[in-house]
Amino acid sequence: MISSEEMAVVDANAEALGVPRKQLMESSGNAVARVVESVADPDASVAMVCGRGNNGGDAFVAARFLSDYDVTVSLLGRAETIRTDIARENWTALQQAAIDTTEITAPDDLSLDDADVVVDAMLGTGITGALREPEASAAEAINATDATVVAVDVPSGIDADTGERHGVAVAADHVVTFHDEKPGLEAIAVPVTVADIGIPDAAERFVERGDLLRLSRDPTAHKGDFGRVLVVGGGPYAGAPALSAQAALRAGADLAFVACPEAVAGEVQGYSENLIVEPLPGDRLAPPHVPDLLERAAAVDCVVFGPGLGDDEATLSAVEAFFEGFEGTAVVDADALQVVPDVETDAELLCTPHQGELRKMGSETAADPAERASLVSAFAADLGVTLLLKGAEDIITDGDRTRRNRTGNPGMTVGGTGDVLAGAAGALACVLDTQDAAAVAAYANGRAGDIVVEEQGYGLVATDLTAALPKALWPDD
Repeated sequence: MISSEEMAVVDANAEALGVPRKQLMESSGNAVARVVESVADPDASVAMVCGRGNNGGDAFVAARFLSDYDVTVSLLGRAETIRTDIARENWTALQQAAIDTTEITAPDDLSLDDADVVVDAMLGTGITGALREPEASAAEAINATDATVVAVDVPSGIDADTGERHGVAVAADHVVTFHDEKPGLEAIAVPVTVADIGIPDAAERFVERGDLLRLSRDPTAHKGDFGRVLVVGGGPYAGAPALSAQAALRAGADLAFVACPEAVAGEVQGYSENLIVEPLPGDRLAPPHVPDLLERAAAVDCVVFGPGLGDDEATLSAVEAFFEGFEGTAVVDADALQVVPDVETDAELLCTPHQGELRKMGSETAADPAERASLVSAFAADLGVTLLLKGAEDIITDGDRTRRNRTGNPGMTVGGTGDVLAGAAGALACVLDTQDAAAVAAYANGRAGDIVVEEQGYGLVATDLTAALPKALWPDD
């Protein structure tokens, strides 16, 4: 099964992989027509009741495939208000083909008395809540007929994810849905046809531009709504935690704190006035710092633990003690990773190793991408964490779902790119689950590197990535 949000992502990913939405609509419309043919007698009258989005566009296409029937297409609203280009193109195709079309501008204008089959193509999977006008009146008119009712994707008025209805909803006799069944259809005791419309498996397997649809911004949001990130790092190194914190801000977090040894606190602060630096006594992280860190961590949405920490024995003991007492969400990077396999924690961990770090954690790996993905998935399941294995092709898995990311380039072998990735993942883990946060972070980090190389060639540095992250996450086109 696939949720409505995930279906939107997969549709967009298919387009990014070279399968245009117009082609998918053609396949969807053909599938609708095949289901109508299976329930309609020869020479039956078929009434299409269509909304102004792509759900209606599917029915516009279906009408062209039903030339053996008496087909009428009723658009709820005026043609100039059709919301997508491809639906509008298919509406125009109906005019050119001289198929009977009507624009319904008042509820009483919709007449279904003579229909043997009614196709409900008013609203798709992305619409929730009670039906508004004119769809509510149209649903009542559909339910008042004796016709066989075929719903496109999901009956209008039914929540595609939950099966709930708020007020009137179309009482369908058959449903034709696309690519995969929707969870809400389990609540409807009618036959459901799941039509393969040509979406490639790669649209779900690979992270692509469609995954950026997971990010949204409420225009009434307030400071902190998009996350507070605490980066714990530094000591031997100062640049790494500063990079991670700046990347967290560029990836959408509202506030970025850096808890680091006081020996490097001034240096970290000097990288950016946007960082809130919280010094820890001494020159390295140590067990006495843990109670303070746990208190600070409780006030944020995600902790990024590890950039620039080093592998001093006392430092690793502190890392272990922190995770034993932490119950929130954390991105674990660099030297802190080696503690993860042996620590008992209730935290939700997103670990970002490269191949060498993964082996040090105890996982097998392989040269073949598919075999490597299988091994990493098993290791993630064993640890109970989300793994983002960095490489020429990133692997993202929580042991249940495994995805791969192909953005990025050889210029990103420069130091600091992993720190940027960890910070971006931390910001995204404030607003997404760890699997999706890891996938989007991997895509955006690699895409940022690609943007830099496209603009200036190789010779990029990690700070180039932080500057390019917003464009990678929220592209203009």
